[in-house]
Amino acid sequence: MSGNVFGALTTGLGSWPGTDVREAASIVLGELPALPHVVELPARGLGADTIGRTGALMADIELDVRTSGYRVAQRKSLAGRRAEDLLHFDLDVLEELWETGGFAATHRVLKVQAAGPYTMAAQVELRSAHRVLTDRGAVRDFAGSLAEGLRQHCTELRSRLGVDIVVQLDEPSLPAVLAGSLSGVTRLDPVRAVPEPEALELLDSVIVGVGAPTVVHCCGADVPLELIRRSSADAAAIDVALLTAGDLDAVGEFLQAGKTLLLGLVPAVAPERIPTWREVAAPALTLVDRLGFPRSILATQVSVTPSCGLAGATPEWSRHALELAGNVADAFQDAPDSL
Repeated sequence: MSGNVFGALTTGLGSWPGTDVREAASIVLGELPALPHVVELPARGLGADTIGRTGALMADIELDVRTSGYRVAQRKSLAGRRAEDLLHFDLDVLEELWETGGFAATHRVLKVQAAGPYTMAAQVELRSAHRVLTDRGAVRDFAGSLAEGLRQHCTELRSRLGVDIVVQLDEPSLPAVLAGSLSGVTRLDPVRAVPEPEALELLDSVIVGVGAPTVVHCCGADVPLELIRRSSADAAAIDVALLTAGDLDAVGEFLQAGKTLLLGLVPAVAPERIPTWREVAAPALTLVDRLGFPRSILATQVSVTPSCGLAGATPEWSRHALELAGNVADAFQDAPDSL
């Protein structure tokens, strides 16, 4: 795969409302011709959420569920089997739609999503009830398992659909991991802050191990753009509404390095008043103008997404959000200087 696979297009960030995977996948394939994605339907419950689904992808590590959340298990659990069953069913449906809907003729790239290594280490417990993050050896094991599981997942999808695969690593917990703000089991067991060089090395080990173009998605505040810029990731997906003046230098350096920003411009849930595509586009125009870049960069290094996953939206808004994102991306491609 060559070129900027993440630039100048529209995509979604993974999650979708409801429980009907066939309907959700059909909409995503139809609305996102440049970069459709495997849909995630967390409303289906246990195993369909990001952590459970990523656990189903990981190699040689099993997860179970306790009242406090997901925990490493000695053997395959009912929760683990359910997550795997949901994943396999979703891929079977996707393959059927791909063949019967004629998408093979128009789609060349597909995006898959998984929780990143630090979000998994932060959100999953060891059998001792401590976060995986508290054990450096366990964190390395998790990263290796994730890389191998994702590599196999990408290989399977290439074989099934005949497409190139790109990977999105969801890292909502990464800012807290770097800041050392995660709670421990007790106040006497704090969770250490992970130094940036250590975090960078581990993140890169996963990206390199997967062997596919990668975007790191973090839709909260305090996105570590400098770390992502120095990583092997090709792009970062962020919520533009959460950027502060203090983030501008990092954004500028990210773009100057030739990497792509997937800007979350469209609200993830329906606002009281539906915005026009011009209103949705405005924050991106303001951003590049403040940074002093020519607006032509919007046509080469910026893609448009919802601000976060769409699981909390209505089906109607989810479809409209993708339409709005597509209209904005088209405008960025056609005549960004005239906006």
